[in-house]
Amino acid sequence: MSLIKNTGTIAGFTIISRIFGFVRDMLLARVLGAGLAADAYQLAFTLPNTFRRLFAEGAFSVAFIPMYSRRLEDEDGEARAQEFADDVLSIFIWILLGFSALAMLAMPLIVYGLASEFQNEPGKFELAVFLSRMTFPYLFFISLVAMLSGLLNARSRFAPGAIAPVLFNFTLISGIIIGYYARGSSDNDVIVVQILSAAVALSGLVQLIYLWWAVKRAGVKLQVKRPRLTPEVKRLGIVILPATFGAGIYQISQFVDTFFATSLPQGSLTLLKMADRLNQMPLGIVGIALGTAILPMLSRHIQSGNQALAQRLQTDAFEMATLLTLPAAAALAVCAPAFTNAFFVGGKFTLADGAIMSNIVVALVAGLPAYVIIKILVPGFFARSDTRTPVYTALASLIVNIGLNIYVVMYAGYGIVGLAAATAASATLNCILLYTMLHRRGYFHFTAALGSRIFRQAIATAIMASVLWLLMQWLGPNFSADAWSRVWSLITLVVIGGGVYAVAGFTVGAVDKARITALIKRKPIAAQENEA
Repeated sequence: MSLIKNTGTIAGFTIISRIFGFVRDMLLARVLGAGLAADAYQLAFTLPNTFRRLFAEGAFSVAFIPMYSRRLEDEDGEARAQEFADDVLSIFIWILLGFSALAMLAMPLIVYGLASEFQNEPGKFELAVFLSRMTFPYLFFISLVAMLSGLLNARSRFAPGAIAPVLFNFTLISGIIIGYYARGSSDNDVIVVQILSAAVALSGLVQLIYLWWAVKRAGVKLQVKRPRLTPEVKRLGIVILPATFGAGIYQISQFVDTFFATSLPQGSLTLLKMADRLNQMPLGIVGIALGTAILPMLSRHIQSGNQALAQRLQTDAFEMATLLTLPAAAALAVCAPAFTNAFFVGGKFTLADGAIMSNIVVALVAGLPAYVIIKILVPGFFARSDTRTPVYTALASLIVNIGLNIYVVMYAGYGIVGLAAATAASATLNCILLYTMLHRRGYFHFTAALGSRIFRQAIATAIMASVLWLLMQWLGPNFSADAWSRVWSLITLVVIGGGVYAVAGFTVGAVDKARITALIKRKPIAAQENEA
């Protein structure tokens, strides 16, 4: 299958999901602002979602997909893969139920560990505990969704897993609207966050129903049987434990950042999470799409012993990642005030909130290329059943992140912006360490051609950023004006910025037209190798 085709399928539906996500966050900012109820909800929303990314979409996926893919490639592969999936599902359900029940019982301790400062505001801690218990069932549903998505991804069916987040955002938008009208003129934000938290749990059930239907439609009939701890299931568990840490540095850092953010002035946690939504747009579209597409393909190449194909696949993914994330990071940094004011300021979300949020965005996107490249490098280890190395690099990065957080928050006084910059710095360190280990072991090496291409992409990005900076001097006031002024000004930024980057990219040779054409046409990689 074509890397571009698979990535495009995932990215296309992810774009739709991110658009719905933007609508969701725009409504949320205007309805709740950055106050007590908003902070409590953001913590309740963060808990199941971070566990989802850490375990379900992170560790479980990178462990399950290669093992499932290898069984599909074996003789009598369908039967072996079916048996493996049934055994995993039959144990996975009970683990999820037990973990969810224990977490909900221990929720006061969990919330205290992450946000003890909430106790300084009357009612804030209790509300955060209540909302977290309401949202946590989402983890059970979405973890099963991640397994079903992984099963379909291994069969090169990427669309259903990419469509599921659209259902998630649609359900949450409905919850915000219902909560807003239920609140009426009372100005009681608690009503809104209670309804919204229930919508979070419901969205997990909606996605699970859809994915279960998609799996049946693909001809796979999963069965929940009596749990059996088979050697293959044991192997999966052994791989998952270190993979949880190795694949989840960003998510673990989110917990660390949440802890420090709750010690800052009220509203800081909400502003950080809102800013991260802008950062997640290109990360989700490019990073997750590439990482999801590359893992099963890389596993098959390594299983067949073809290192040349594995090298080419990762090179393609690396080039595509930088081609898209370098301009995205630059555009978000230069135009952060435009995006935050145009999308979020209004209702209870003030101009002062928008100014702080734009600074947070600039700090976060400094690490955007690293966030995305990590998604490409980590599968290089997991496809070879090497779970230790990502653990070591992640541990080093996490220690640095904690040290930086302590410095910028407690000593330097940089506040929430410093917290975001520390996350970007630790992600960049993790990226460098991962590549160094891949290179030293001969798994993947940075070629002169790839370096030249990225250098040219950087030139095109610099040209685009300069033009956007000039446009911001002209259009700046429009982003705090009426809706029409915001809309046409944003369209102007996007169209001119994208056009300048495209023209500059082709002019300086940032895009290998022959290579992209070959990928789109799914030209055999062996032939592409001869042309490289």
